[in-house]
Amino acid sequence: MASCSNCKKGAVLPGEPTGTMVNGAYFAAGPEGNTSRAIILLTDIFGLPLVNCKIIADNISKRLECDCWVPDLFDGKPPITTDKLKVPERVGEKINWFSLLYNALPSFPAMLRNRPTVAYPKAEKFVRELQVEKKYGKLGAVGYCFGGTLAVSMASTDLLNSVVICHPGSVTEAAVQAIKIPSAWACAEEDMGFKPEIRRKAEETLASRKGKDNFVEYEFKDYKGTVHGFAARPNLAYPEVKAGYEGAFEQTIEWFQKTLPI
Repeated sequence: MASCSNCKKGAVLPGEPTGTMVNGAYFAAGPEGNTSRAIILLTDIFGLPLVNCKIIADNISKRLECDCWVPDLFDGKPPITTDKLKVPERVGEKINWFSLLYNALPSFPAMLRNRPTVAYPKAEKFVRELQVEKKYGKLGAVGYCFGGTLAVSMASTDLLNSVVICHPGSVTEAAVQAIKIPSAWACAEEDMGFKPEIRRKAEETLASRKGKDNFVEYEFKDYKGTVHGFAARPNLAYPEVKAGYEGAFEQTIEWFQKTLPI
């Protein structure tokens, strides 16, 4: 389990969700009867209580004209509650390690209980049961932070047809090597979770398949002035962070339009 100084930071997006809750999951409905594609949004460690994931799901549903689902990865008890959300400083802020560790300690047991390896079976079960019921033609997933790690793991299965991975948490080289569907990566300029050397190695791993039978389409985009969490809980007061958030969202839409055509 990996954490960083920005895992607890971010801001609440403006607006109100327009979707509904269905069997514990948030549902942003696309046009009625359209089952050609759907998107699963895998949340950060704030889970469903943070309104951001619902607003983003609503926007994805509108832009892609399809259903978008946000499963509850934490059984209603996310590791970090929304009252602990802290607005980040600009890129390059100095980290007070004592304060970071002191504030992280109360959340550590909950984060351990809800580590990605524990949440993954829940996400997989949700997708399998959803497909049995809905029978979508194509299924994509976008994951943020914690959910980004899950998206990488799910990309090695036959559950999905495409993924977008936004500033993920812990990602191993083996997990990247196992990816067998198209993947787009939205990366922060500074990220203690998805560190520069890990990000570089991930791209190198996928690039090394070019010309081989196991090659899958991929892209990496880096967003200047951003830190871990920018695509899910951006501080829109900072122009570069706002631009990064909007850029990552557009990257998500364009990737799914390209890899999950109707």
